[in-house]
Amino acid sequence: MTARSIRGMAAATLAGALAITAAACSAPGSDGKGAAAGDSAVVGIAYEPESLSPLLGYGKDGNSKIFDGLLAFDGDMELRPALAVALPKVSPDGLTYTYQLREGVKFSDGKPFSAKDVVFTYRTILDKKTNNASKSELDALKDVKATGDHTVVFTLKYPYAAFAERTVLGIAPEHVAARQDVNSGPFTTKPVGTGPYVLTGWSKGEKLSFTANPDYWGGAPKVKKFTMAIIKDDDVRATRLRSGDLDGAILPPNLAKGFKGESGKKTYEATTYDYRLVTLPTHNKVTGDTAIRRALDVAVDRRTMVDKILEGAGKPAYGPVPTGSEWFTKGTERPHDLAAAKKVLDAAGWKPGPDGIRVKDGVRATFPLWYLSGDKLRQDHALAYASDAKKAGVDVRTQAGTWEVIEPRMKQDAVLAGGGSPGDPDFDQYLLLKSSLGGDGFNNMGWYDNPAVDKALETGRRTNDKAARKAAYDTVQRELSKNPGYTFLTHIDHVYVVNDAWTGLSTQVEPHDHGLASGPWWNVENWVPKK
Repeated sequence: MTARSIRGMAAATLAGALAITAAACSAPGSDGKGAAAGDSAVVGIAYEPESLSPLLGYGKDGNSKIFDGLLAFDGDMELRPALAVALPKVSPDGLTYTYQLREGVKFSDGKPFSAKDVVFTYRTILDKKTNNASKSELDALKDVKATGDHTVVFTLKYPYAAFAERTVLGIAPEHVAARQDVNSGPFTTKPVGTGPYVLTGWSKGEKLSFTANPDYWGGAPKVKKFTMAIIKDDDVRATRLRSGDLDGAILPPNLAKGFKGESGKKTYEATTYDYRLVTLPTHNKVTGDTAIRRALDVAVDRRTMVDKILEGAGKPAYGPVPTGSEWFTKGTERPHDLAAAKKVLDAAGWKPGPDGIRVKDGVRATFPLWYLSGDKLRQDHALAYASDAKKAGVDVRTQAGTWEVIEPRMKQDAVLAGGGSPGDPDFDQYLLLKSSLGGDGFNNMGWYDNPAVDKALETGRRTNDKAARKAAYDTVQRELSKNPGYTFLTHIDHVYVVNDAWTGLSTQVEPHDHGLASGPWWNVENWVPKK
């Protein structure tokens, strides 16, 4: 994982088997009767956040349901006004962003929203005492101030092309959150926001329950009760959908295929920036060797992974940027070439031992590869990667575990991780590759350290000139092809199966995080029950 997944997954805690078993035995609907059609919906997701506070990162990419940002993304991932009445006015030098705020908006506790809440939110996130893993995303922000109740002015340290996209972050109420510990206070689990839904209950590891906000400034949602069932196991999620316990769920392509053509259900496929990769920690004697990295990069058969594991619902990945993006650097594709992989290892002194596994200076070419328990896609990717690596003489030992088990081992052990964020190329690449973020939670999980990449990331972040930015990110992708600190495997399309009981469903281009913010329920507040 990385960037958003890492960000998203960094914020993800997964329930243990006991909690999942309990959840599987009882319907998650707030009325105890399970999923209901019409004005109630229950959907199955794989992950839950550690916190529901935007001050700690929840909702920073939009669609939080409980909160609104100044701006929001529409179905085409274009920015539109939310708590602001219009897109910001930007000064010619790109250093000042001015937002006019919507009047008459109230938080779910009835208290009015104003500019002071915006100032409080951003200043609190930037406070050193706030444990927000995504703090560096606002590195460009120098100051934020209110000029009246309905005007907010942001001042930047340097021109940052993606700043407006950062203001989809949910706004917290100062009158509630300022009175308690930002990192551990009750606001983290019992939030108050301006969004279309109000949290009514959170059973950790089992479900989050929401009810429609009748006074929502955008109009009261037609779906009055909305429940997200936390089910980390793909097979269990599919079983509960088939039994009628769920109205919708995200599923691996091979499981979603079983619902094709089933009466009363529709399948939605969302294109994404979501990738799967293998971290190659620099602190491991094997994975830290550039020759091992380069060899694995061409030993892996990405196309077969797409065809066999994803059932065609995805594409080969050569870096964090999908091949179809305008930011992708053509010519950095690495075709499957086992002979070339062996040649790289031979030249670097990694010679096959009696059992075929390579050895150099007494070090055997072997390392563990962890993947998330219950995640079939990760398991299948890990097993395929290990199989491809063995053909080149590298012994990859796959192991399953929870994040509680995996995280302490990330400095030395490889991980089958995920990440990816649509929008600006800075969003994902900075957190994934910046050397100074090595060891910072789920940021730069492989401790990648490349001065040329560091310089290019700063250049791309600190200018509004698109040509200069494209050149910078081209440099990043070319450097990754020379010294791949991660083996990127696939970009995955997300597949959802949902009961055909509503109109208004659609999908956006999605990030790695496919839980609360994504899926056909990204706009559940606009769903209309079928008659």
